[in-house]
Amino acid sequence: MSDNPKRSPVLIELDAPTSTESAAGPSQEARDDAGRAQPNPADAPPIDETDSALPRPRTMEMVTRLVGRPPSPLTRLFINSGVALFVFLLTIAALDFIAGLLDSYPLLGWIGIGLLGLFTFASLGMAWREYRAWARFARIDAIQRQAGQALAEDSTDKARRVIDQLVSLYHPRADLKWGRERLAERRDEAYDAKSLITMAETELMAQLDQEARREIEAAARTVAAATALIPLALADVAAALAANLRMIRRMAEIYGGRAGTVGSWRLARTVMTHLVATGAVAAGDDLIHTVAGGGVLAKLSRRFGEGVVNGALTARVGIAAMEVCRPLPFLAQPSPKVGNLIARGLRGLFGSDDSGR
Repeated sequence: MSDNPKRSPVLIELDAPTSTESAAGPSQEARDDAGRAQPNPADAPPIDETDSALPRPRTMEMVTRLVGRPPSPLTRLFINSGVALFVFLLTIAALDFIAGLLDSYPLLGWIGIGLLGLFTFASLGMAWREYRAWARFARIDAIQRQAGQALAEDSTDKARRVIDQLVSLYHPRADLKWGRERLAERRDEAYDAKSLITMAETELMAQLDQEARREIEAAARTVAAATALIPLALADVAAALAANLRMIRRMAEIYGGRAGTVGSWRLARTVMTHLVATGAVAAGDDLIHTVAGGGVLAKLSRRFGEGVVNGALTARVGIAAMEVCRPLPFLAQPSPKVGNLIARGLRGLFGSDDSGR
């Protein structure tokens, strides 16, 4: 056998290419007859079509202005005094009419007194219902503040008091009976505030979050369809306003509050104020994909593109309503995203669904 000598590695050095050659490669400039360089179309900057393609959510902008604009003190005084004067004059007219009716037709007069008493009783009942609704909202707001303090101070005692108030709030709910029993069995296993509140969120909030997500998806689908299909100028605004108010009222009912007519409007103003305070009206990272999709769809139909963007902003309003009405912060449960809600809510409305996959 012949011995093969070891071969050492061979190093081949190459000259580094220049920046012009590495970026664009060798190119030849076009010149005219006088020898001057002509402009190259490849050197022109790309045309930015993003701003011109994105539709403006005019419907939701008007809804936000209608609901979120607080009245001035003078306007509030005018409305309150006008309502009080109208009720006073209506009461005087009713009493005068019934008094005259008693003199002329005593039987009809007593019937009028009975109807007036029934109307007064119903009005007091509605006022009591509004008061109880706002008392429940104040209770939920107190639980939110105490939960934040317990997490900030890592206080186990405050966290246990939060859980006790939460269980008392949801005690009449039969659909949360299993979650309350699970929480009662496992609450002694946690020894810090975050674990206790996370356990309560997992056992009680998870089911409510799913119901709230379905309500947001339905409202976003309604607003998108109304914007795309209703040709009238203010009809889509009325439909979007009604859908948002109904969604906000459902958020309150899901998480333990029962808002009446006046309470729903005040709750909507609270949600809009929360939107402005948190900067959620602007398009965030989770809105970029949806707005871009609305811009692509707007090339086919401007109303369809506005419908997608209005649906996305409705979903953002629904998320803000969840944050206002939810007694606990998002810890263990994932925070809802606009893109996910719109993907499920608008599935099959403006494009193909996943049924065939």
